[in-house]
Order: sequence, then structure tokens, then C-alpha cells
Amino acid sequence: MADIFLTNSLTRKKDKFEPINPPDVGMYSCGPTVYDYSHIGHMRRYVGDDVLKKTLEVNGLKVKHVMNITDVGHLTSDADTGEDKIEKSAKETGKSAWDIAKFFENQFFASTDELNIQRPDIVCRATDHIKEQIELIQKLAKNGYTYKTEDGIYFDTSKLSDYGKLTGGKEGIKAGTRIDVAGKINPTDFALWKFSPKGSKRQMEWESPWGVGFPGWHVECSAMSMKYLGEIFDIHTGGVDHIAIHHTNEIAQSEGATGKEPVKYWIHHEFLQVDGQKMAKSVGNTYTVEDVVKKGFDPLALRYLFLTAHYRDPLNFTWEALESAQNALDKLRAQVVSLKGESKRTALSEEKDEKIESFRSEFIASLNDDLNTSKALAVLWEVLKGSIPSEDKYDLILYFDEVLGLKLSEVSEAEIPDKVKKLIEERERLRKENKFAEADKIREEIEKEGYALEDTPEGARAKKIR
Repeated sequence: MADIFLTNSLTRKKDKFEPINPPDVGMYSCGPTVYDYSHIGHMRRYVGDDVLKKTLEVNGLKVKHVMNITDVGHLTSDADTGEDKIEKSAKETGKSAWDIAKFFENQFFASTDELNIQRPDIVCRATDHIKEQIELIQKLAKNGYTYKTEDGIYFDTSKLSDYGKLTGGKEGIKAGTRIDVAGKINPTDFALWKFSPKGSKRQMEWESPWGVGFPGWHVECSAMSMKYLGEIFDIHTGGVDHIAIHHTNEIAQSEGATGKEPVKYWIHHEFLQVDGQKMAKSVGNTYTVEDVVKKGFDPLALRYLFLTAHYRDPLNFTWEALESAQNALDKLRAQVVSLKGESKRTALSEEKDEKIESFRSEFIASLNDDLNTSKALAVLWEVLKGSIPSEDKYDLILYFDEVLGLKLSEVSEAEIPDKVKKLIEERERLRKENKFAEADKIREEIEKEGYALEDTPEGARAKKIR
């Protein structure tokens, strides 16, 4: 295995990746809270997780990927106040909390499927693991980390000397970011189990040793990651918004229960902005993958756009940027179709053989350097411009696509519709009349129809690209 380096939020530097039990790798991803539509900002993160997993695999590692579905316990405030997001959505729509959770879970996976994101090996729902969460809270209670208030069981963060280390220590948790709840000892203390409100019955509630209620948001991830990956595992991923509260509290719970540091490498993805602004429902700029498709774009153009930026850098989404990504993907597909048609392999010189291996090594080195997908894409385009035989180019491109996930092995020529044939004929006529500017406009129309043109001595050839 070549050296892999990942930026670890725990150490705040780029660390060499060394699996606990090579070649096996345990990887846990914080999944969606299924109370509303998953948008393209969420999808950027899951494309990043997909690239991480496939990079590890292309290096010969075996990844066991676990992801949770938060279908209970995530309150409208991350400070353990407000309503449960799913119960609130149920009240607003008149549907059951269970139906809400299932509907938005299905929408989430439909979106990841459109983006060719490989599904996790294990998907675990919080509501299916109440027993494990109660058992974890009991361990914490036995170890002296819990106390009871009028509204629930809380974790006492003052009992953990290095609480907040993911943010650089307690001083890294800004004052005022946590709200005091009646009976809390410290502002940073967090709920492990919340009691159902007196005089009312929640749709999602369970018996526990402390009373009827439901688990806090953070406890599910500790309980389920331990169940499926063990007390110590390799990688935990999430968005940068998880660092200060959710992942900080996960670490506290897990260490409080086991006395061990649970995760070696914490990987966090930056936000997706829209037109230079934060994506927010109040602004009206939360787009879904379905919105992208309705606009006439291929979802894989969105994946291509995500790959053009580093996962730790903010990325600004605009429809113009997506159009550029679509055009780049179309050109890539057209070239792949051409390579696929040129099936005759020529004898390789030693120089060309070395060039092939050089391209392969450069691609892997780009990914192994903290998942530098933009550089990996640049290598792919260099291959297409290179002087190696077409069939070897094709083989390399498909090898690269095992990580890039653009489904390049599936592109093929198709029957050209009459509309496109007529446009090609019109373009040929204009070119013969030296009306090249007008001919270029016809080419753009052809590309909008999903076809790429290749000019040959025998005339223009059209190939379907989406």
C-alpha cells in the first residue's frame, strides 16, 4: 500500500493513514436527520465520503463502511432545547413520525444513487438501536459521568479533563454556543436521554431505567459505531458543522464509557455555498438533486463539479458552474466513446509503457495526498491528451473512474435522432459556405441535445453523451 495522507481534525494536521488492523478499515459516517429533503449541500459531503472509501479500496484496503440514520432525538436546537425535528415535521404535515422518517430516508438514498454514491455496508437507524443506547448510558452512569435533571439524563463534561479537544480544548468552544437548560451543571453538558413532556405522549418514545423518553442526538452514533466497528476504529466523517458539538460529544461519551479514544482519524468536509451565500431554506437557495435534474442537468455533472474542489475548501454552487461541469463531462464522455471505438491495441514501446505507469502513479498520488480530486481530474485530462495508444487510454480512464465514479464505462454511441441529423446537415452546409460562427452555434444546439460532434475526413460524427 502506498502512503496515504489525510487531514485529521483531531491533530489539526495532515497525518499518514495507518489502519489499526490492515488491510481492514472501519469507517463511520454521520448520516442524515430524516425530517426534510436532503439537498445538494449534504450531497457534496457524501460524494466526499465515497471518494475517500474508494481511494482506500484502490490502495488495496478493505473498508467496512457504517452510516447512521437519525430518525429520532435531533432537536431543533443543538443545545438540547426545542422540538424533535421529526415529530415537528409530523405535526406540520399530519403524517406519522415513522412515515416522515421513511419518506425522507428514501429521498436521501434516491439522491445518493443518482450521484453514483456507493451505499454503506451497514445502514443503522437510531430507532432500531434504543437498547444499545440505553446500555451505553448505563455504562456512563456507572462510571460517574451522568446526572439527572427535571427533563433528562445529562453528561457531565467537567468530569472529562480533555473535553473539547476536537476544537482545540474547552477554550475552542465559544461562550454562548450552548444554552443553559434548567438543572444543567455546565453549559456544555448535553442530554443522553430526554424525558417525554409531562401530560403529553410523543409518537416516538420508549421505556428506560430513568423513565419514558427518547435518546439524545449524540448517543446514537457512539452506541452504533461501537456495535458495528468496535470500541476503537479508524475513520469518522462528517461536516465541519459537526465538530464543535456533535462530534465533540461523541468523543466524550465513547471515552467516558470505554476509557479509550474511539477514533484515530476525524475527516470533516467543508460547506457548499450557493451564489456566494450559505445554503438555507430562509434564503430559498436549498436545491435538491431532483431540482438539478428538472433543470436538465445530469446528476453526474454535479458530482463532477464537486470533484473540481478540495473537500476541505468551500465550494460555491451556481447554475453557471454546473453548466461548465456538464460541458466538461460531455466532452469527457465523447472522448471516452471515441476511445472505446478504437479497439485495436498497438504494440507498446518501453517509453509508452513507462508513461502509462507514470499516469497511474500520478493519479493515485493525487488521491493519496488528502483526496486531491481536482489534481486527479487534471491527470485524467492529461491522459486524454497523451501519446499512448487509445485502448490503453481507455483502460486507464476506467481505472481512474473506479474512484471518480462518473460511470464512464457505461457511455456508448446511440442512434442519432432526426432532429440532430438535420442540425448536423445544416452545420455542414454552413461550414462549406465559410459561415463558421453560425456553424458553431449549431454545434452548441447539438450539444444541448446531448450529442458531441467529432469532425473527421469523412464528415462530422455525432455521439450521444447523456
